[in-house]
Amino acid sequence: MIIGIDTSCYTTSVANIGAGGVLLNERRLMLQVKPGERGLRQSEAVFQHIQNFPQLMEGLQDVMPIRAIAASVRPRPVDGSYLPVFKVGASMGESLAHLLGVPFIATSHQEGHLRAGFFDREVPEGNFLAWHLSGGTTELLFVKATSEGFNIEKIGGSSDLQVGQFVDRIGVALGARFPAGVFLEGLAKQSDSTESLPVVTKDLTLSFSGPESAGKRLLNSGILPQELARRVFNCISQALIGVTLEAVERYEVDLVLFTGGVAANELIRTALLGEKKLQEVKLVFAPKELSGDNAVGVGLIGWDLFRNKHEA
Repeated sequence: MIIGIDTSCYTTSVANIGAGGVLLNERRLMLQVKPGERGLRQSEAVFQHIQNFPQLMEGLQDVMPIRAIAASVRPRPVDGSYLPVFKVGASMGESLAHLLGVPFIATSHQEGHLRAGFFDREVPEGNFLAWHLSGGTTELLFVKATSEGFNIEKIGGSSDLQVGQFVDRIGVALGARFPAGVFLEGLAKQSDSTESLPVVTKDLTLSFSGPESAGKRLLNSGILPQELARRVFNCISQALIGVTLEAVERYEVDLVLFTGGVAANELIRTALLGEKKLQEVKLVFAPKELSGDNAVGVGLIGWDLFRNKHEA
């Protein structure tokens, strides 16, 4: 068994990966944000992660023997990438590995998202593009899968507000609790509007600060909540389509992966899959239940590396 651990900004999660890379089970607990707040300070998130681990680790002895522990120890696989929350999972993972006398495999939160995106299919050979769309990240990546994991180069993304922040800020302004993605999506499905908020894209870069301001002006002018919600997702879809088309042509790839919590949105998925100009490109979406933060991809990375080492 391989144990995967992920301690992101809003979720504590543990996954058990068995022989053949089969998911045996996974557990996760969302961190709690007070009503009216738009997020958590890192110190608050660290404290909640520490509180959550005893509950998530209960029954872990039932999946013995454990062959390795994998944990996301940083947000992205680049020098200087750091957030305090990931030190909790790293510390827990290393401690368990030392106690059990098994290897500790360090990876990143972003790589975990990419691997979870291919949970129900083979990781492709060669190059592909990937969108990592969440509350803390809006990045377009050029990726090459190797036996050692993923080689990742950031080639585009948001220049200011992250896509999940855009969704949450409009949702909270409409009275939702943070995080507001599910609330705003449900509201948007009550409208068939094709109208969008104005969004600017340039050279594989997009900006959501302008759409946020435009959305709040419409809210103050009395727009129906469901109409505003639909315009938010039409705006996001329009921006993603435009940048994806440009990137596919520039990098000459035929596969694009969409992962991260925002990528689970049905309206965005439908818009992307229905875009005629993208029909010749294979669009891959992480399973909805694995689009948000979880430890499954981290555990699968641990399994991949453990298997490759012992098959060599």
